[in-house]
Amino acid sequence: MQNKYYVYILTNKYRTTLYIGFTNNIQNRLSQHYFDSQNDKKSFAGKYNCINLVYYQIFESPKPGIEREKQLKKWRREKKNKLIYDFNPNWESLNNQIF
Repeated sequence: MQNKYYVYILTNKYRTTLYIGFTNNIQNRLSQHYFDSQNDKKSFAGKYNCINLVYYQIFESPKPGIEREKQLKKWRREKKNKLIYDFNPNWESLNNQIF
């Protein structure tokens, strides 16, 4: 079985903060972000309650995924908003698609 790699964007309840990440186990990573937002609050996503998945992109190997993550992190907020809107027009939480 071949691994899948994910670049993902999370946001908070009010859609004011974005978190961009990369993982090879998105279910586990979303669970970690949720746990951190409820308990530890030491990570960026936990501190700002970024637990709603609004965008993801799947890669077959890690290198292009890591490059994409770095690219997205450099973008201005307006460009990130458009990317999310084009993928998920209502900015609905996509967590249930993953679990």
